[in-house]
Amino acid sequence: MQVRLAPGLLPAILLTGFLSSCQAPYHQKEESYVFVAFNTSLPYWQEAAAGLEDSSKQLGVKAELAGPANFSVSDEVTAFQQAVAQHASGILVSAANPEAFRDPINAAIQQGIPVICVDADSPESNRILFVGTDNFRAGQESGKRIGELLRGKGNVVVITIPGQFNLGERVRGVEEAFKKYPGIKITKTIDDKGDSRNAYDAISALLQGKEKPDGIIGLEASGGEGAADALHRLDLTGKIPIVAFDKDPETLDWIQRGAITATVIQKPYVMGFYGLKFLDDLHHNAVHDYKDWRTAPTSPMPAWVDTGTAIVDKNNLAAFRESLAPHTKSPI
Repeated sequence: MQVRLAPGLLPAILLTGFLSSCQAPYHQKEESYVFVAFNTSLPYWQEAAAGLEDSSKQLGVKAELAGPANFSVSDEVTAFQQAVAQHASGILVSAANPEAFRDPINAAIQQGIPVICVDADSPESNRILFVGTDNFRAGQESGKRIGELLRGKGNVVVITIPGQFNLGERVRGVEEAFKKYPGIKITKTIDDKGDSRNAYDAISALLQGKEKPDGIIGLEASGGEGAADALHRLDLTGKIPIVAFDKDPETLDWIQRGAITATVIQKPYVMGFYGLKFLDDLHHNAVHDYKDWRTAPTSPMPAWVDTGTAIVDKNNLAAFRESLAPHTKSPI
């Protein structure tokens, strides 16, 4: 059957196609986003980078993970300032120290570069929003679990990195949880500087002293692993409960071996995935509550996106591992 077009319809179709081809693409070739983090060699950040990569492929934009391979506030600030100097279309940053990042973040915002804090916040800065864990509640989960394991009585050692806002919130959450367990005391706080070897050394020294801890809480990714290794080498595996943080492969292995009792896991993939989408919307002023986010009296975005946590122990470890999607190393 022969199809006939109404008079004038073909020119209209051709004109529409021509105008569509002349429209500027939504994403420009020069668009480029940067995720600045610290300890980028850790599996935690490789997972965040996997989320960033998957999101960038969906959006059709460039994105990269930047920052020092080891914990260094100054090196991370330098990486952030380099992203600003390169006129990034938007920046995600996990602020290792909130005060150190306040002025750099404000300077980037003044230049019209949207900045979103991910995982670790700089709440006194002008960052647009925070995407990450409710760290106070996560700390409460850690404190509650160790309180139950110790049956409400004992001395606890906390492994953390002082001065980091998100970890400070976790400590505050632990302290809040312990109000229900007056028989539990925090007798020592260890700064492992994000390195499991420091946690290992500090816990080893405590275990060989007179005042051994009854329980150990790790509030960042490296502490639980280092503490478990220390117990293992002194033939104390399973004798002192450890509640760790995050789902690094070593942490999950120590749960399987019985050295770590449980770990509170975060969702770094989700942080990277949705963090980039929020940045992209800001760059394009996609949310039409105001004409432009730069001149809006308040942010057009949510103030805080809680990505949630879960607890993994030996009871659900196998199912948890089976459910995990594979994330390649250093995907970006």
